[in-house]
Amino acid sequence: MSLPSSIPMCPPGLEYLTSIDQLLVHQKVEILEALTGFETKNKFTVKNSVGQKVYKAVEDNDCLTRNCCGPLRPFDMKILDNFDNQVIHLNRPLACDSCCFPCCLQSMDVSSPPGNHIGKIEQEWSILKPKFVIKDHNDEVVLKIEGPFCTLSICGSDVEFKVLSKDGEHEVGKIYKQWAGILREALTDADHFGITFPMDLDVRMKAVMLGACFLIDAMFFEKTQNRSQSLI
Repeated sequence: MSLPSSIPMCPPGLEYLTSIDQLLVHQKVEILEALTGFETKNKFTVKNSVGQKVYKAVEDNDCLTRNCCGPLRPFDMKILDNFDNQVIHLNRPLACDSCCFPCCLQSMDVSSPPGNHIGKIEQEWSILKPKFVIKDHNDEVVLKIEGPFCTLSICGSDVEFKVLSKDGEHEVGKIYKQWAGILREALTDADHFGITFPMDLDVRMKAVMLGACFLIDAMFFEKTQNRSQSLI
């Protein structure tokens, strides 16, 4: 996508998101990781619905953290535009994701431009289904996310996380992991995701939903056992 003109009250670099209601997130296949299982920094390309590149995202942490903490690892993620300007910064602290530890669940802070807090994603305590809330810069709940009971790709199916209104009554979008083919699913954790949201959603919340996609990927689809079980 070409660089859009500046829009009042819109964080620089998020102008791309004002005119779209869908994003596609493709993780780059890392050959070293596929061959050895050695966890490398995740890299992603973010596209619009017609395949135009909007952003690229790069995980930022150290080798020891990636390979010792696995899917629970803390990380920063830089999201860059097509001119390599960082427009969004994500921070995921080290935390649990088990219902046995309700006081220390997953979260992710989102800033745009870096240093300017625009929202966050917080995991809610739940036994059967994964649940999250999306909050704005005032810590007010804007949207909710509810995942499926089973997060495995069974027989080539997509895995959908519903995006709900703040009262939880209406579905307004979704974050879904796309089936990437039997070889890719078996040999790598390089996943494909889609994100849909209302066209008129606050552009800052669209950026937070992009962060939610990366958090969901880290929590549920970085696990080796998911890759093997996804072939069932």
